[in-house]
Order: sequence, then C-alpha cells, then structure tokens
Amino acid sequence: MKIVEGLYYTEEHEWVKVEGEKAYVGITDFASHQLGDIVFVELPEVDAELAKGDTFGVIESVKAASDSYMPVSGTVVEINEALEDEPELLNADAFENWMIAVELKDESELEELMNASEYEEFCNKEE
Repeated sequence: MKIVEGLYYTEEHEWVKVEGEKAYVGITDFASHQLGDIVFVELPEVDAELAKGDTFGVIESVKAASDSYMPVSGTVVEINEALEDEPELLNADAFENWMIAVELKDESELEELMNASEYEEFCNKEE
C-alpha cells in the first residue's frame, strides 16, 4: 500500500495536496485496491461550490459504486478530464491522478485531516 508524505488524508480514503490556494483531491491507493478495477468516474462541474463532507463524485468499479466526499470546502476550479475516458488511471496510480482541484475556502479544515503516518495507522486497523 502506497502512502505519500506531505498529503492530508480522510477516513473515507481521499487525499488532499495543497499548492498555494488550490487543493487537489483524489482517492488513495488503499481505496483504489478496495474498489478493484475502476470502470467509471463521475465528477462535478467546474465552479461547483462544495462544503466539507459533500459528495463530489462517484467511482464505479466492477465490484461496487462508491461516493467520494469532500475533505475540505471549496469551489471546483478544475476537474481531471482524463478520468472520463480512462477511469482506470485511478488504479494505475491513485496519487498521480487527482480527481478535482478546488480553491480552498477554509484552510483550518486541513487541521482535521490525518497526516501520512496517522493515515497508515488508520489503514492498518481497517485491514
């Protein structure tokens, strides 16, 4: 299981990478393996206003469909359009293939998320 240092993590297995005012959001390697072969990804529209905890997308695999939840509040400024044609990119490298980028509304929400070592400990308890 791959976990990247310097990112923030949620209990729903999303990650957040902050670059300036922008936060990139994706699913973790753990989530990608749990889902199995991903066959479809539904993402929100650019300019969508999303609050922490809101559903921002759906990931469908051969095993199941799973909602993705916002780890932080923000306005969608970009979506990873490559996932519409190649959803399997999330299986290939979940950390390289982010899902959406948002303009952060409240940076203090990041403090409620886990760091890499906390997330690794969390995943070890789930397995």
